Amino acid sequence: MEQLQSHAGDALAGPHFAWYVYALRALLAVVVLGACAWGAMALAYRCPGPALVRYLVIALWAVLGVAAIVALLRVHAGVPLRGWPLGFLIAMILLLGWWQSIKPSNERDWAADVAQLLDAQQDGSRITLHNVRNFEWRTETDFTPRWEAREYDLDKLVSADLVLSYWMGPAIAHTLVSFGFSDGKRVVFSIEIRKKRGQKFSAVGGFFKDFEATLVAADERDILRVRSNVRGETVYLYRLNIPAKQLREVFLGYLKRARELRREPAWYNTLTSNCTTIVFELARIISPGLPLDYRLLLSGYFAEYAYDQGGLTPGFTYAQLYERGNFVARALAAGDSPDFSTLIRQGVPGDDPKVTP
Repeated sequence: MEQLQSHAGDALAGPHFAWYVYALRALLAVVVLGACAWGAMALAYRCPGPALVRYLVIALWAVLGVAAIVALLRVHAGVPLRGWPLGFLIAMILLLGWWQSIKPSNERDWAADVAQLLDAQQDGSRITLHNVRNFEWRTETDFTPRWEAREYDLDKLVSADLVLSYWMGPAIAHTLVSFGFSDGKRVVFSIEIRKKRGQKFSAVGGFFKDFEATLVAADERDILRVRSNVRGETVYLYRLNIPAKQLREVFLGYLKRARELRREPAWYNTLTSNCTTIVFELARIISPGLPLDYRLLLSGYFAEYAYDQGGLTPGFTYAQLYERGNFVARALAAGDSPDFSTLIRQGVPGDDPKVTP
C-alpha cells in the first residue's frame, strides 16, 4: 500500500504532471489577459466621474490583472499562486455586477437628428407614422430640422430597396431599407446609434454600451441625400425581390421594433444589434432557413449575400446590380429636387422599368 501511494505521488510530481500545470496556468493567464483588456475598455467608456478618476481606476485594474498574470506564469509549477488571481477574480465579479447595472435610457440630451422616437399607429391598412425625419441638410452641422406625421396605405405597398452607404472602406456599410407605395410615397427605415448632443460615433464604443439604438423613419431627400451629397459617402441602391405579402411583414416588423424601442430602450451593439442584423432578423421571420454568413458582420458585403439568397432583382449578375446601383453622381445632379427619388433610380434594375438585362 505504501509503495502504491509512493508511485502515485511520484506520478503527480513527475514531468508530465508539471506540463499539465504549466498549460493550465498559461490558459488561465490568456483568459485573465482578455478579461483585463475588456475591463479596461469598459471602464474607459463607462466609468463615471472626472477623467482623472477614470484613469486611476483603469490603472488599478491593469495592475491587478498584470499581477494575476505574473502569478499564474511563475516558472515552477509548485510555486503557490498566492492571492493575486483570486483578487482579480473578485474584482472581475464586481466589475460585471457594475456593468450589468448600466441600463439604456430614452431620457438623455440627444443630438438633433435622433432627438425624436418613431411612433407608429395602425388602423387596418392605414399606417400613421409620427416623427418622420425630413431635415433640410446644407452641411452636417447646418440644417433645418423637421419632424412630420405621414400616412401610408399598406394596400399600396409595392416595393422595398436595400441601400448600403459606405463610410469606412469596402467591408463596412450602413444598411437602410426604403419602402415604396403605388401612390408615389416612400419612407426609409434605418437602425442608428442614438448619439447624445456633441457625441461622435465610435465603432469600438459600440461594443461598450456607449450608444442606445433608435429606429429612424425618414424622407429619402433627408436620409439618403445627407449621405451621398453632404457626407460624401458612396451609396448603392438595390431593388429587393420580395413578394407582396412578405413585403408587408417586413414593413410591419420595423414598426414592431419601433414600438419595442419606445417601450424598452436598448443598447446599440456594433456586432450583435446594428443596422444590418435587424434586416437579417426580419428576413429570417419570412424565411427561417436563411444561413448565417460572415457577410452579416461585414455589412459592406450584405448586398452580395442578399443576391446569393435570391433577394435582389433577378436576371442580372451581381456585378451589373453593383455597378448600376451606385447613385451618387445622380444624387449630386439631382440636388434637392422634388424628383430626387426618381432621379437616383435611373438605371437601377427593378426600379427603372426601362432597364433590361
